[in-house]
Amino acid sequence: MNLQDKISILGLTDTGLVRKKNEDTIGFDSALGLIVLADGMGGHRGGEIASSLTVDTIINSVQQKLPTIEPGNIDPDSGFSLESICIQDAIVRANSVVYKTAEANPDHRGMGTTIVVLQFYNNTLSIAHIGDSRCYRVRKSKMEQITRDHSLLQELIDRGFYTPEEARNSMNKNLVTRALGIDPVVTADIQEDIAMKNDIYMLCSDGLTDCVEDEDIYLTIKRFSDNLEEAAKQLITKANQNGGRDNISVMLCRINDDFSTKKDWISRMIAWFD
Repeated sequence: MNLQDKISILGLTDTGLVRKKNEDTIGFDSALGLIVLADGMGGHRGGEIASSLTVDTIINSVQQKLPTIEPGNIDPDSGFSLESICIQDAIVRANSVVYKTAEANPDHRGMGTTIVVLQFYNNTLSIAHIGDSRCYRVRKSKMEQITRDHSLLQELIDRGFYTPEEARNSMNKNLVTRALGIDPVVTADIQEDIAMKNDIYMLCSDGLTDCVEDEDIYLTIKRFSDNLEEAAKQLITKANQNGGRDNISVMLCRINDDFSTKKDWISRMIAWFD
């Protein structure tokens, strides 16, 4: 199914006010309902190369594999949908590409990237992520962070050393504990959930969340929910007004209509909530 008319997708990226170059990369395929954001790391070692290779590899891999998948099938080993396995395999492939590229070029050794991927299918979404780039969902009057950061700061919060409020002022906020391309093997966290009409999902790099409070993000998205481009512009402007210390990337998508491939139990469940 072509999802271009079912889901609106918009992405913007900005260098910010401090960095000399933009190491974030964003990309999407509206027809497939695929959205990808990567925040490169490594500076002179090629963070922008790592993020660009990652996004290109994931999109190309999913474009090749996803159309061959029969909707509704489950991988017996993991219990995930075959669509989730598709993006998982794409991330594994991207990790190999970035790692081998870095190993072949001494100037790029140590480069890596965070990654967050959204894949929509059959009124469902799969989310895969590595690092501290995030996915949020706005549903009705609530915004929720869907992903959990792979970062030292998140581990310290989990262990009770910081409250979330104290963490915002910590010097450790940008130290990730998992990244794509650093090691030969990496594992992405994968989640699956039901997508509902009028849901808005946001992917972002930490250049946004380090500078703009979640409440301000939510109010901006709600205010401009009918104009995703303006919402993304406003969020980037707010991040720059608050210092613009890092590259800032924002991807927004809104569910406009049912996109089930068949009237299965997922579709009936969604109908109960409408």
